[in-house]
Amino acid sequence: MPDTSLPPSNRPGFWSRIAALKISALNLVGVVALVVAGALLVAGNLPDNSPNQLLNVSYDPTREVYAALDKAFVEHYRKQTGVSVEVKQSHGGSGRQARNVIDGSERAEVVSLALVSDVDALSKHGLVAPDWQKRLPNGSTPYTSTVVFVVRKGNPKDVHDWPDLVKGDTGVVTPNPRTSGNGQLSVLAAWGAITTRGGSAADALAYLQALYRHIAAFAAGARGSTTAFAEQRIGDVHVTWENEAIREVGAKPGELEIVYPPVSIRAEPAVAWVDANVAGTKAAAYAKAYLEYLFTDSAQELFAQYGYRPTNPSVLAKHADRLPPISLFPVTALAASWSDAREKFFGDNGVVDNLPAPSAAGPGA
Repeated sequence: MPDTSLPPSNRPGFWSRIAALKISALNLVGVVALVVAGALLVAGNLPDNSPNQLLNVSYDPTREVYAALDKAFVEHYRKQTGVSVEVKQSHGGSGRQARNVIDGSERAEVVSLALVSDVDALSKHGLVAPDWQKRLPNGSTPYTSTVVFVVRKGNPKDVHDWPDLVKGDTGVVTPNPRTSGNGQLSVLAAWGAITTRGGSAADALAYLQALYRHIAAFAAGARGSTTAFAEQRIGDVHVTWENEAIREVGAKPGELEIVYPPVSIRAEPAVAWVDANVAGTKAAAYAKAYLEYLFTDSAQELFAQYGYRPTNPSVLAKHADRLPPISLFPVTALAASWSDAREKFFGDNGVVDNLPAPSAAGPGA
């Protein structure tokens, strides 16, 4: 029996037990440190276990075509690699979508935007490589489109050409160029419809000023404009993407019809993977494969079926009944490039800054 009358420090073996405890504690610390270090080392060599997902941030009216393309790509990629990939979509006005990717509120692996200049804006912020247009066929443009008119059945306002939009009390529906690629293309198409047929820049500006006084609805994006025109029955003519016009008329049989003006702009929606968001991840391979798929014959066929003009000439020719030949001028008829057009028309003190603010209530409001 230990002598409990002595203080603990004077009892036999007290200090040896304390020393043993200290050694055990030090050993425990060392073991823990080795475990932590080993865990960190292993974690650093672990495979990327993030989900097999891509987010495609796209512009407003592409919902339907990308729903079909995503399904086709997922099946194609699974057959090719055995890997299942999920593709998610985000849609809105193209300019707004580009800003969302720039500010990080949309962490896109790929973008498919209405204008080359929208992707250039991402490149200028270091998100997309400067040579992005050289990485895929046709300048990274898998299809083209244009701007046409949708009118009420029977065309009661007798709209056939751009000057008809500013006659009488015709009300025009078109999206806001500050937020929408469709809105910007409408401005460029209207301007070029004057200048490519002999009018001066002053004539084109006067025409745009008149057109803006006829605007009856000014939505943030193409789909919002469709809702205003087709569902809410605002205005007499909808200036919109060709593919949106085809979908819009198909959804309202017997109520609406398409008018092709004699001339319009050749729209060049562009695609890119977002380098800053895929670097060092397995998503880089998925993103590249996804965008390359858009140039395959099967994807080109889907674009045509949904009212887009495929860049594959043979596929386009098969759909000439729905995508008729039309005189389309390039952006270089108006500016040096898409980026130059963006600055000239939509930059500070650009053309749009010199247009009247639409009343969104039509002429005479």
